[in-house]
Amino acid sequence: MAVDDQAGVGSVWRRWEPHVHAPGTQLNDLFAGAAAWEEYVAKLEGITPALEVIGVTDYYNTDTYARLRKAKDEEARLPNCTTLFPNVEMRLGLGTAAGAWVNVHLLVSPEDPNHLAELNRILSNITFAALEDRFSCTPTELTRLGFKADPSIRDEGAARRFGSTQFKVSFDQLKEIFSSFRWARDNIIVAVAAGADGTSGLRDGADATLRREVEKFARAVFSATPGDRDFWLGRKLPHEEFQRKYGMAKPCLHGSDAHELDRVGAPYGNRFSWIKGAPTFDALRQACITPERSFVGEVPPTGASRSQVITGVAIRNATWAATPDIPINPGLVTIIGARGSGKTALAELIVAGCDAVPLPLEQHKQSFLYRARDFLGDVAVRIRWAAGDADERSIADATEDDIFQIRRAQYLSQQFVDRLCSSDGVSDELLREVERVVFDSHSVSTRDGATDFDALLDLRAARHREARIRDETALINLSDRIGEEIEKTKSIATLQKLIAEREQSVARASQERATLVKKGDAQTAARLNDVSAAAETVRGYVRHFSVQEQQLLTLQDEVADFRRNQSPETLRRLRAKFGSSGLKDADWDPFGTDFIGRVGEVLVDRLQKARASVASWKGVPVDPTIPAVPLGPDCELARQPLATLESEIVRLSQIINVDRATQEKFAQLTNRMTGEGDLAKGLKERLTDAIGAAQRREVLTADRATAYRNVFEAVIAEERVLNDLYAPIKARLDAAPGTLGKLSFTVRRVANVEQWARAGEAFVDLRKAGPFKGRGTLFELADAHLRSAWLSGTAEEVSDAMRAFRTAHDQVLLASSRVSETDPAAHRAWLRAFAKWLYGTDHISVQYSVRYDGTDIRNLSPGTRGIVLLLLYLALDQSDDRPLIIDQPEENLDPKSIFDELVPLFAQAKFRRQVIMVTHNANLVINTDADQIIVAQAGTHVPGEMPPISYRSGGLDEEDIRKRVCAILEGGEDAFKERARRLRVAL
Repeated sequence: MAVDDQAGVGSVWRRWEPHVHAPGTQLNDLFAGAAAWEEYVAKLEGITPALEVIGVTDYYNTDTYARLRKAKDEEARLPNCTTLFPNVEMRLGLGTAAGAWVNVHLLVSPEDPNHLAELNRILSNITFAALEDRFSCTPTELTRLGFKADPSIRDEGAARRFGSTQFKVSFDQLKEIFSSFRWARDNIIVAVAAGADGTSGLRDGADATLRREVEKFARAVFSATPGDRDFWLGRKLPHEEFQRKYGMAKPCLHGSDAHELDRVGAPYGNRFSWIKGAPTFDALRQACITPERSFVGEVPPTGASRSQVITGVAIRNATWAATPDIPINPGLVTIIGARGSGKTALAELIVAGCDAVPLPLEQHKQSFLYRARDFLGDVAVRIRWAAGDADERSIADATEDDIFQIRRAQYLSQQFVDRLCSSDGVSDELLREVERVVFDSHSVSTRDGATDFDALLDLRAARHREARIRDETALINLSDRIGEEIEKTKSIATLQKLIAEREQSVARASQERATLVKKGDAQTAARLNDVSAAAETVRGYVRHFSVQEQQLLTLQDEVADFRRNQSPETLRRLRAKFGSSGLKDADWDPFGTDFIGRVGEVLVDRLQKARASVASWKGVPVDPTIPAVPLGPDCELARQPLATLESEIVRLSQIINVDRATQEKFAQLTNRMTGEGDLAKGLKERLTDAIGAAQRREVLTADRATAYRNVFEAVIAEERVLNDLYAPIKARLDAAPGTLGKLSFTVRRVANVEQWARAGEAFVDLRKAGPFKGRGTLFELADAHLRSAWLSGTAEEVSDAMRAFRTAHDQVLLASSRVSETDPAAHRAWLRAFAKWLYGTDHISVQYSVRYDGTDIRNLSPGTRGIVLLLLYLALDQSDDRPLIIDQPEENLDPKSIFDELVPLFAQAKFRRQVIMVTHNANLVINTDADQIIVAQAGTHVPGEMPPISYRSGGLDEEDIRKRVCAILEGGEDAFKERARRLRVAL
């Protein structure tokens, strides 16, 4: 941007040359030749970057300054230079370790037309006592001092130069001059050199205190060392210690200190001096107040990239826009004015030009664009960017809801801030903003294709969450099975009793049947018993193969269902879930699940064999009309078909019992013996199963403990994922001082012990005596013995804690059941539900929280939420360097919070991104050291028309802008105090 184009843009970096000598300089003049002066001026004019402010330096006098000023004013020389000022170099009466003297510089404002006369008057009051005489700091007196100090000198010029080497300024007298002369205080800035010819040259020890006094008195330091700049900005000492030792922070300046042509404007290493502000001496005054406005280096500091910096806004086709073209500073821009003056209008017009209007507009009825929509039909906005491009948008286009538009700025409207900071439950939206910033803190290369926080979290935590679901399902199934095994164990005594009863019933029937057998038929009866026992054995074979047949049929159905329904659905779910895996259609074919080998053929073959076995053991039913053929005595009865055996039983029964009544009684008893025997056999099988339940229960219990531990391993893994997601932000916060350091992100396990205990109380009779009597006792025990492990223990520690809890309380809990064991079915259901509750984990979750100054964001006041919101955008959102436009961020905050919390945020944010802010608050204009102030003013309002709106812009280093700021803005007591210091006015 050319110098002439920077009017109104406010404070921008400009190159200064605050320390350059000229031909004729009093000491060490190495400018040679008759054309030395012309060459010198031409050299100054041709320097790049252009010198906009030049401090012409000489020892104890201003002759060379006056000559260069005359060349500029009367000969139109130095066209790029706006301001020339005298830099009077002097030596204090303090020796350095190198045998030199400490140099100080009087940087004198040229604003007063009589500044040379006033400066010479001040110099004439500085005296030097020597040779039993006192000499003033004037050309005549310096000449007199030279002659007297060296009588061999004959030339007045030589005497003056020698006198200048001898004249030393008393530090006490220098302080007295500034105490006594108002003009000196108002127009002279004292700078001290920090090198070997400055305070660094003072010896430690006895001179350390004196050195500090000199440095404390000075308002600026000549040094090009980055370490010195950091020191004098107050960054290397605690604030209170720095203030006590050195007063206020100080800007560092650097010049070429040229005594010869080649070095003019060419400091070593291109360590140029830059001052942010207008090219006026006032900018140096402002730099003394805000030393960050001064920088030494080849190029000045930059903020956002040029493509993300607005340099101007033009309002087209708006007759009411009295100032249709407004330059915009690349740093912190504040728009101020009385209410209704057009502040928000300018901000929203810039927003419209950047395609960042919050839509739909009907939901933002307080906005300027909505309220003034009838007057904006033909209005267009043209945004100029530092990279050289420009965007022009009609208001009509900018307010159409286009989801594909690229927002070139970020806009925090007053309504948006109010909504996110309100106390009526919108903290979720604020948390979404936090998550967005956390997501943006990860580089694109580490996002694994995720487009937002939830997607990235799901991507990284899905495996652990699904593992938890699987293990929680396993816990439920295992608890069911353990409940079943407990029931089986409890049934042992009952089964044993039932078996005994059945065996006794068989014995009684056998005895009774024996009485029906005649003495001569005893042998036949014994044969009948043998055949009946064989028939029972064969019936077992038939039952076995019949059950096998049904099992094979059911398994066949399961296989068919798996192939027809389950396997295709599993494949569809996998493809949907892992659609981004890069697998093509053909790649998915091997993922289809099926049974290994010839499953269908195996099932058909086994089914045929089972059916054949059933048919074989049943045999062919015997025709009752055909006389039965007796089985031979050598026949192996247990290998005969059931039909044959049953026929033999009928035949033998008929032999034993001739009369029909006895025969029927005998058959009845035989059937009872057969039935009771079958029941006894089934009960014995159940008893065997029940006896083995205890051992199986131990295995299942161990498996449940493993599943319980696995659930917490998945929980802890999700904790690690969240901690990894927040790591970049947490690292930044841990290293941040001040307000940003109050913000913290915590990932923690949450255990709702009260929820768990309350659910458990539904299973326990709280009236029974014992440790669980009364509501709340279960919570107290869980709180004492489980909470700590649930919240912070390892998976193993959680498992151990639950095991210890069960060991101590399991029997009492079971005995306190609300369901009586006299109702086995209900008690069985109670046991299963109890186990599911005991090992349930739905009360365990992993949560992250945002805390400010130790308080969770959900519990913050609306005002403090506003601070957190601005922390996000101003300090944490490092990835977004678009212009940030904010409308009245102070609305929810008290003046002290603004001064303490927000001022540092805005002051730092402008070094990273362009910030444009509408505000009424003085803190946010002055104490943030705003780079540009745009003052809005509305003219007379005519009904049915827009009032004319004008904008006056500039920087705090411009007196007119300072007066307008004082007249318009309000603030708290601290703001007024700081304002007076920064604006150099009496309030």
